[in-house]
Amino acid sequence: MFGYGSLIWRPGFAFIRQMPALLRGVHRRLCVYSYRHRGTEAQPGLVFGLMPGGSCRGMAFEVADAAWGEVHAYLSEREMDRGVYREATRQIELADGDRVPSLAFLADTRHLQYAGKLAIAEQVRIVRAGVGESGANPEYVLETARKLHELSRIHISEPTRHAELHSAVFWLK
Repeated sequence: MFGYGSLIWRPGFAFIRQMPALLRGVHRRLCVYSYRHRGTEAQPGLVFGLMPGGSCRGMAFEVADAAWGEVHAYLSEREMDRGVYREATRQIELADGDRVPSLAFLADTRHLQYAGKLAIAEQVRIVRAGVGESGANPEYVLETARKLHELSRIHISEPTRHAELHSAVFWLK
């Protein structure tokens, strides 16, 4: 399993091991309106999705074969309850250099909750106001940025606009 948002700091499932990983061919973007975990339909939050192009650093989770059915059901309920993500199997590169197939959730650009490429100011406005079942939207962005910063000490950091967003959300809270 490849995590690139809250899964890297709050997986919520049992795993054998976790390791920093790189997924090539996609990049992380705040591009999905959250109506449940970090917002509501009346006041959406904004969460990450994987979009074509570039690369994305995240966390790989090895799950026991015997537990995969339960873990997959949990992830499907958590990540795909409204169909804004689609499952895909992609090759990831682990921190130790191994390449393995992994499940990843990609944003569906045809879905109503797909936000597209928003300006930083609009992202900040949405993130600051979002609160859902899993908590405040700024926490989601800040915790993800914090964990990515930790991973950048292990790996070369991916170039991203999220540092700018992290600063804006932090200073405007």
